[in-house]
Formats: sequence, structure tokens, C-alpha cells
Amino acid sequence: MQKIFRTLIIIAMLITSYLLILAWQKDYGGQAPIPAQATSVAGSDLAPATGDLPASSSAPTAPASTNLISVSTDVYDIKINPVGGDVVYAGLKQYTKTLGGDEAFAILETDARTYVAQSLIGGADGIDTQSGRATYTSPSQSYTLTGDTLSVPLTYSKDGLTITKTYTFTKGDYPIKVTHNINNVSGKDFNGELFVQLKRDNSKDPGLADKGMMGIATHLGGAWGTADEPYNKLKFKDFNDGEITKNAQNSTDGWVAMVQHYFVSAWAPDNHKPVFFSRTSGNDNYIGYQSPISVANGKQMSVDDTLYVGPKVQSQLSAVAPSLDKTVDYGIFWPISKPMFLILDALHKILGNWGWAIVGLTLIVKIALFWLSNKSYVSMAKMRAIAPKLEALKEKHGDDRMAMSQAMMQLYRDEKVNPMAGCLPILLQMPIFLGLYWCLVESVELRHAPWILWIKDLSAMDPWFILPIFMMGTMYVQQLLNPQPTDPMQAKMMKMMPLIFGVFMLFFPAGLVLYWTVNNLFSMAHQQFVNKRVEKAYNKPVKVLSD
Repeated sequence: MQKIFRTLIIIAMLITSYLLILAWQKDYGGQAPIPAQATSVAGSDLAPATGDLPASSSAPTAPASTNLISVSTDVYDIKINPVGGDVVYAGLKQYTKTLGGDEAFAILETDARTYVAQSLIGGADGIDTQSGRATYTSPSQSYTLTGDTLSVPLTYSKDGLTITKTYTFTKGDYPIKVTHNINNVSGKDFNGELFVQLKRDNSKDPGLADKGMMGIATHLGGAWGTADEPYNKLKFKDFNDGEITKNAQNSTDGWVAMVQHYFVSAWAPDNHKPVFFSRTSGNDNYIGYQSPISVANGKQMSVDDTLYVGPKVQSQLSAVAPSLDKTVDYGIFWPISKPMFLILDALHKILGNWGWAIVGLTLIVKIALFWLSNKSYVSMAKMRAIAPKLEALKEKHGDDRMAMSQAMMQLYRDEKVNPMAGCLPILLQMPIFLGLYWCLVESVELRHAPWILWIKDLSAMDPWFILPIFMMGTMYVQQLLNPQPTDPMQAKMMKMMPLIFGVFMLFFPAGLVLYWTVNNLFSMAHQQFVNKRVEKAYNKPVKVLSD
């Protein structure tokens, strides 16, 4: 029985390592290039979500403009192209591109890659058509947030129709309110479509640039949510399958997003009913929604949307749209990862350091599992104490396995020893270990978060491999505190586990290795105490550290 459960421990640890390796590979290195596909309109940049819209709702790519409108806030550097009024650059001032660098992390850009947030007025009477995007004017080429809010108006006027697109920024916030006001004195009714979308090419995730040779990647692609289906992921290769349009028709609320490691861009309607769509054209992928707009002559109307371009900060995401915070995707381990993050966040507010917060979390987990762990350590200490009796039984029964097994079970009953209890600490730690892994992978708060000395980024691997090597040492010492397998082959396998597990951990986030190392240290101290107490109870020497 003991051999079986030791083997199960080995298998569980290897499976855990394998699952984590799969997590590396899932989206690592970005998406494979998507072959070019024919578009519904040659050279179109914005295409209708359904097949029943006029061809004029499609519009070509807005040409590059040398007169980009610059917007500076406490969290953003924004550039808006007056041709189309699209956001073509968004630099995040509070997040650097690389660890220790000065350059702001750019989520939207058109130089190194194509990734922009677009909106247009198309349809039968739309101003954005196949022949070109509308060119807006603005009172200034440069705006700076000095108060609590900043409005950046862009205006287009022609033949009695005035469309004003206004971007409103709020101090300290990433959500941007985007208002389209249509004032119609053209002499006829206006019928058009509001198109809102995100456009991104097939480039790799720049969030992995400083994560080493085995960077940790999460979902890279689209996502969307409605009241009925709160969170859905969509790979770039599936953008043309019509899934969004089919499932989100007539939704009263929702959102669309482009998701990458730690960062997300999203559109959410505020006061109108969207119909969602996604599509691929060449190397570019589009996800967005459309809404009909009708304005009688002599009337005006406003349509509001929220654009979010920034880090996956759950509190701000949930304020934009219901379930948008689910883009912080902990996967199947969310019941573990979510509470872990909340505990880590609370500890960080107290301790002021994410590394020490992880140490504190480890202690909390150990306290929560203390009762089960203590029973396990007592059982293992008793196993060490009765080791001479087991050896005597082995010599007495020789190769008679049946007699040996019966004698061992009787000895366990007499001594009140449960050989299965020794498996509990490791088995209980496995889901916690995986939950913390996804917590570190998905929580932007831990990006570039330092601990002490050489650990400058808890979300990246230890650059000097000091923590993993030390962790290997703690695993080896912890094994010496446990009763050793009587089977020679099994004993060799157990002695190899610290090395095997340690090699895997060389490339894991330093925060994860820190958790496992501190957990080992707490476990060693606990088990050492229990071993001494059991030694006194048996009134015989029990070696604390031995092979």
C-alpha cells in the first residue's frame, strides 16, 4: 500500500510539471501566421458584420497622417488619426516595455505592428465609404489632462450633416468614453450604421519580450461577452466562422476585446444595442459590433461607447462592462486563483511587496492545512520510528510477500500508523500550486514586481537560478525527514524527484518557486518538531536527518 501511494505522489508531481509545460506551449510564441483570405470588398478595412448591409459600410484603411492628434494624461500617451478618427497609438505611462526601461509599453501602435481601435459611421448615408474615411478636424493638435477630465472633440461637417466624435479621458482611469453625436439639418433623414472594432495583425505578444526563452503566454486573440454568455474566447483562426454574429444577435449589452498577456483592449456599448462580429482579412483580424443609427431631419442624437485600452486591472474592467474582468482568465483553476489573488492583494497593501505577500500567502495556506498536515507528519514520524520493526519483519518473512503484507498491516494497526497519510501534504498542494501559477501568469499587478536583491520580477524566471537550486536543496532535506522506501528502486526514484522537479522549476516564475521553497521550509520545521515529539513518545532515538 505504501509503495502504491509513493508512486502516486511521483506521478502527481510529474503530471503537475507536465500541465505547467503545456501552459507554456499553449499560446507561446504567438499565433501561427493566418493565410490571407479574400475580403468581401477589395482592400476593405471595415466590413459589415452581416450580409444585409450596403456595400458602402465598408471603408479602406485610413492613410497615415503626419498630423496625428496627441493626447497626454496621467496614464496614457494617445495618438488619434484625424483621418477616420481612430486611436492608432496608446502608450501606458505606468507600465514600461521592459524591466528597468524607460519606454512606455505600447498596446496600440502602427509602427512595429498593426493594432488600432476604430470607429466609423457607415451605412447608406454614412460618411465612411469604400472611397475613403472621413477626415475630422479638431481645435488643437495636442491635448493634456490638467483637471479631472479631458474632452477631445473631432468634427466632420458636410451638406448639413455634422458628426462630432468626442473622446473623454478621466484622471487615473483607463476607460475612455467615446461619443458620436449626429446633428442632421441636411434636409433629409439620416440612416446609417455605427461600426466599432479592434483591428490587430498576427504579430506575437509583445508582453513576452522580457520573459526569457520559455515565456509564459496566456490567450492571444479575441474575446467577447453578453448577458447570456458572459465570457467567450476566440482564436484568430476562428474569426471568420460566424460564431459571434450567430450567438450575439440582438444582445442588449456586451463587449468585444483583443486579449494578450497582462493587457487588453475592449469596446463596450453604453446606450445602444450592438450586433457583434469578427472577421479576418489577410494578416489582419477584426472584432467589433455595429448598431443602426437613424436621425430625422432637424434632429440630433448621441451614441456612447466605452473604449478600454490598458492593463487587466479587474476593478476597472468590471466597471466597464459585466464580465469584462473575466479576461483575467484563470482557467479551470479560477476557484483557487481568484481567492489567492485577493489574499495576495490584501497582503501587498499591508506589506508593500509582492514577494513578501507570497511568503505571507504560503504561511496562510500552511495554517489552513495545518490539521491535515500535522496528522500526516505524525504518521510519517511513526513510520520512521517503527522502521526497525519493519526491517525485522522483512528478515523474518523473506520472499513471502503475502505473509509480509499481513504482518505489516497488523503492525500499522497496532502502532496506529496510516501509511496513506504521508501523501496528503503533497497531493493537497498540487491544486494550490497550479492555482498560484495562473494567478502569477494572469495578474498584471505582479508584472515587473520585485522581491529582494536579484529577484527583480516575480512573474519571470530567476535570472541566476538561485531560488530553484535552493528549492531543490529543501526538497532533498525534506525527503531525509521522511521514512525511506523499503524498495530500492522506489528509493532511487524518490531521490531523483528533487532534481527532476528542480529542473522544471528553473524556468518557472520566481514567485512560484518562492512559494514552493517557503512551503518546503515551513514543512521542514513542522516535520522536525513532530519527529522530535514522536521520538520522545517512543522513548527511542529517531534520527532527524539521515539517508
